Order: sequence, then C-alpha cells, then structure tokens
Amino acid sequence: MDIRPFGVEIWMNEFETKCDLNLAETCVTSITLGELFEMAGGAAAITEELAGLKMTYGAIEGSTRLRRAIAGLYAHQTPENILTTHGTIGANSLVHQTLVKRGDHVISVIPTYQQHYSIPESIGAEVELLHLKAENDFLPDLDELRAMVRPDTKLIAINNPNNPTGALMDRALLGEIAKIADSVGAWLLCDEVYRGTDQTGDGYTAAVADLYAKGISTAGMSKAYSLAGLRMGWIAGPADLLEAVMIHRDYNTISVGQIDELLSAIALENREPILARAQRITRDNLRIVSHWIAAEPLLSWVAPKSGTTALLKFDLPMSSREFCVTLLEEEGVMLTPGSAMDMEGWLRLGYANPTEELQAGLVKLSAFLARHGAQG
Repeated sequence: MDIRPFGVEIWMNEFETKCDLNLAETCVTSITLGELFEMAGGAAAITEELAGLKMTYGAIEGSTRLRRAIAGLYAHQTPENILTTHGTIGANSLVHQTLVKRGDHVISVIPTYQQHYSIPESIGAEVELLHLKAENDFLPDLDELRAMVRPDTKLIAINNPNNPTGALMDRALLGEIAKIADSVGAWLLCDEVYRGTDQTGDGYTAAVADLYAKGISTAGMSKAYSLAGLRMGWIAGPADLLEAVMIHRDYNTISVGQIDELLSAIALENREPILARAQRITRDNLRIVSHWIAAEPLLSWVAPKSGTTALLKFDLPMSSREFCVTLLEEEGVMLTPGSAMDMEGWLRLGYANPTEELQAGLVKLSAFLARHGAQG
C-alpha cells in the first residue's frame, strides 16, 4: 500500500526536540500523574487499584468502566456504542480501513488532520476535498458540499473543532451536514479530539454520533484532557459499525493496555477539574494571542472558536517551511508550516502551552517578524 508521507508528523519528528520553545504543540499542556491523582481525590486508592491490576489483555473491546465513562460524554451513546483504540489516530485509521474500499467516493474537508484524505487515497478511493476558506471563517460551504455528494458517496470526513484553524461547527451546521450525508446514505465521520475546548459555555458542542444514525465520533485523551501519554482514544457510533471495526482491530490492536484504560477511566470520572484547567489555559492564552496579533502587521487570521491551534497568514517573501526553519534557527521557536498541512502561505500556532512559554515565544516571533519585515 502506497501512502503519502504524513506532513505534520514528519515535521514534528524532525524538529520538536531541537527547539527552545515549542509553539507547534497541539495538546493542552500535559498534566503529571501526580496531578491526575490529586484531581481524582488522592493517590492512595489509585495506587491500590494499580497494584492489584493483573497484567492480562483485559476486556478486548475496552473495559466496561472506561466505556461507561466515555459514553457519559455523549447524549445518546451507551457503552455498547464505544470501542477503545490506540489514540484518536488509531480510531480514525480503523474507521477509514473499515468503511472505505477501492473506488469508493469519499469527501474530506481540508485543512484537517491528514489521515482523513491520505488514508482513503492509499486504499484507492476517489477523494474529493472540500476546501475551508478564511472568508467563510473556515466553515464548510453547504452548497459546495451538496454539489459534491453523489449517490455513491461512501463517507464524508469532517473535523470539529477543526485542526488547524480552530473553527467550530455548531449543532445546527452539523445537523445540516448530517442531512446532506443522509440524502445519499453516506457515513459521516467527525474527528472530535478537541471537543471540550470551546471558548464559551461548557466547552462542548454537539457530537456527530448523537445527531445522525450513520454518524461516527472519534476522540481521545490527548488534547482537552492533557493525557497524550496514555495513548487512549475511542470510536463512538452504531454497534454494527463497531462490530465491523473489530474485524480490522483484531489484526493491529487486540486490546488497549489495562493501565492506560484504568487511568483514562479515572480521568474521565473526574473530568470537571481537568476540563476547567484546559479551558482556563486555552481561553486565557487565546486572549494573549489576540492582543499580540492585533499589533503584528505581517500577520492575519480568523480567530479560533475552539481547539488549541490557530492558523496565521503571513506576509513575507518566503515559503512557510523557510519561515519556520529560519525562525527555529534564529529564535529557537517552533511553529508548523502550512506546507505540512497542504496550506502553503499559512502557519499553525499552538497556544495551549504554559502561559509564560507562550508569551516568551510570541516575543521572539515578534522580533523575527520585525527583522525580516525590515529586510523585505
């Protein structure tokens, strides 16, 4: 199977250990296990649970405790509608591998996480890209989507909140997309790994799995829950879909680690303080970025409504990769070039770092822009 190199992951692997300030990070700054234990009421009981955990494979589809906790994140899902995976990346991969075959028609938004168009391409599907545009606040144009769907459209893949733009589709817009999918009987996959980080309200928008009979939601512990090291994700969707996914999952997963599942269950059962922390960080930091970018004449953006990243348009005579490599060399600050996301001319900024690191990085980025703007 031939597949395109994964642009963002290759960039991160190449440079994330070579920077002083990583403003390419997409997770809300991670918590320690000690902090998790404290949020969950103390280490003693958890340590006792871990000590008594027999290191078998565990429940193949995921522990009942964890699937019950995940189901609690949705309005209409039960543990039977949940399947655990190795991260959201594993969830997305399994859905595409299960549903898509050679010759199928697949629609994906762009920009998005590259899995959602490169995996179907590698399978031999006919992939059409629905381009999200700044002039439309990076939200999908429903008329364009209606014109793209066909009677043989198998899958529509979206990402909400969106990575890298931070755009947020509300319940009404998601409902309209579900209607379009339903008009041709297509599956609707929504990568919701940033769900919980909305800039207003309780942080949550509606989940596609709750809105449409053929809706599939994927998510995980890495972004809003600050626990990327657990490598825990899940698929929420119809039980018959999960049965089909299990056929593929048996070949590459068998089960997810019991320690990861136990700690994930504990985190989700005590998610209120974790999410309050995440929302405090993302909301405070986005205000800092908003004030900063207003004073930068070489940058423009559509302000994010959710997530942990912003897409910045830059006005300098260089490619996005040249910008980012030069920034690293001169200032030690890491961003993600738009070329890694098929969005040349743009930069992805992660703003969910510790606030002092974000502020220090923005100061250095300002110095870089001033210097290269003067040279131009």
